[in-house]
Amino acid sequence: MITIGVLGVQGAIKEHIDKLSKISNVTPIIVKTKEEIELVDGLILPGGESTAIGKILDEFNLMTYLKEKIQNGLPVWGTCAGMILLAKKLSNDKKAHLQVMDIEVKRNAYGAQIESFITNKVIEEISENPIPLVFIRAPYVERVYENVKVLAEVEGNIVACRQGNMLATSFHPEITEDLSFHKYFVNIIEEYKVNNIR
Repeated sequence: MITIGVLGVQGAIKEHIDKLSKISNVTPIIVKTKEEIELVDGLILPGGESTAIGKILDEFNLMTYLKEKIQNGLPVWGTCAGMILLAKKLSNDKKAHLQVMDIEVKRNAYGAQIESFITNKVIEEISENPIPLVFIRAPYVERVYENVKVLAEVEGNIVACRQGNMLATSFHPEITEDLSFHKYFVNIIEEYKVNNIR
């Protein structure tokens, strides 16, 4: 059994919990403290407001702790705001957050809420079937550095990538019926557990 935490300070928490609960070998939990994070095999940083989440992580002294956990191998997946939190650099904001993933991200790259959109795309590493991609005030990756694998682009913009145990997506798989990305993250965790038996 795999325990996956969803950072429970702000954003699309329930939606990720609901998706994870549909995968047979997964126990999802909401995490807000260091003690709860110690219980998980992998962690999702959900979509929401990256500035607000970053501020809460700072206030609860979780930023440095989380950064060290991720650098030591904890599998992590950032969706939308979570992608912003993971990025080493933000092209339109001086303050980066965890700074663990070798990507440069543009915040709110797709504009205001009214400019949100849905597209369907085959992402070979994830699924042979088209996956619905939902973009809501989404960021995208403007630049990747060494060791980052680009998984998907939409209209020339990088919207999904992976670096080791770190996964980042501009879009929101948790608000679709598709489980492909959640299962892909489970596979990342399983591979990590096999190679690092606790």
